[in-house]
Amino acid sequence: MPVTDVATRVYDHGWRLDPIVRSLLDTDFYKLLMLQLIRHVHPDVQATFSLINRSTSVRLAEIIDETELREQLDHARTVRFSKKELIWLAGNNFYGKRRMFAPEFIDWLADFQLPEYHLRKVDGQFELTFHGPWTHTTMWEIPALAIISELRSRAALRGRGRFELDVLYARAKAKLWHKVERLRHLPDLVISDFGTRRRHSFLWQRWCVEALREGLDTRFIGSSNVLLAMDNDLEAIGTNAHELPMVFAALADDDAGVAAAPYRVLEEWKAHYDGNLLIALPDAFGTAAFLRDAPDWLADWTGFRPDSMPPIQGGEQIIDWWKMHGRDPATKLLIFSDGMDVDSIEATYRHFQGRVRMSFGWGTNLTNDFRDCDPAGSLDLEPISLVAKVTCANGRPAVKLSDNPLKATGAPDEIERYLRIFGRAGHRQQIPIV
Repeated sequence: MPVTDVATRVYDHGWRLDPIVRSLLDTDFYKLLMLQLIRHVHPDVQATFSLINRSTSVRLAEIIDETELREQLDHARTVRFSKKELIWLAGNNFYGKRRMFAPEFIDWLADFQLPEYHLRKVDGQFELTFHGPWTHTTMWEIPALAIISELRSRAALRGRGRFELDVLYARAKAKLWHKVERLRHLPDLVISDFGTRRRHSFLWQRWCVEALREGLDTRFIGSSNVLLAMDNDLEAIGTNAHELPMVFAALADDDAGVAAAPYRVLEEWKAHYDGNLLIALPDAFGTAAFLRDAPDWLADWTGFRPDSMPPIQGGEQIIDWWKMHGRDPATKLLIFSDGMDVDSIEATYRHFQGRVRMSFGWGTNLTNDFRDCDPAGSLDLEPISLVAKVTCANGRPAVKLSDNPLKATGAPDEIERYLRIFGRAGHRQQIPIV
């Protein structure tokens, strides 16, 4: 596949609609894994997802044209899985397993369509929500974030000259390649692209993936973006996300059910998947609370993906927990993916080297790091903390606590209720790292 001249492509943009989402595989792999479980076990659950801009000083509704946003969202609703894509999903090996996806699930995907959305402006921000069956609204999360992020990039670059764009992308390419050269010094590095949600653009993400593939060779193991994995013959990477325990807790009838929700999720997950997909995400309601009450059988899982706390601190907590349960951490896997960049990857790698198996998911700082690259000196290309979270399940409010209170989502009274159930141990405020 020839390398795209991104600067020329941006400069030449002049058609009425340049679709951001051209494939339903342009999503993270964990969405498909979770979707198969949701459809099999919880097909009747209704769930609402909502856009949340944590970087409130960036007034998205004053930057992105509402008509342009609606056109992109409307176009995404017309996209369907192609026959080629479904054949690839049905027949490809994922995590060493053939036929990861059941035939009836593949058949169901053939008719899948993103559901309707609700959009309005509120105080300089977009209020964007998706209501409907969980089986459908869950699939809006990644394309919605990608659309918002790329429209913001396009707005920042609109009207720029050819040479100015050429310099900007040349600087961004050189910046990324310098990071690659540093990572080459980590001989046992295992790293993958996790950058779809808040990428600068699809074309830029594709360039980044191709650069890592050449620059890091076998140390670059794949991409969470299913389309890029398919097109580049890479491993599709992903396990599960916070929405599962958030929905399970929202559906619980009492406080005891809320407390048990994170482990019920894992029981259902184990009934569907095995091997390297047995990765626990411990921080939806706080890592300390999760480890305090976690069942012993969880210590036999492949590993953990610590999130929302500094990686070394989170990794040490989990290693202590494994030791307390009589397991050898050297046989276990830690996946670090929250706000990682070269400095934190290097520091984390060196801290844990030889003590535990490690893998790194490189996200926004891979696919949207244009800091100090703009010849005009504008800050409009700097990444922001943008998420789409489940906010309601069967009419009940959903909550995420996180280890970082600044990343908590949900109604204030429900957040307080969850804090009474799970406690505040280990919670520490820090500005969310994109």
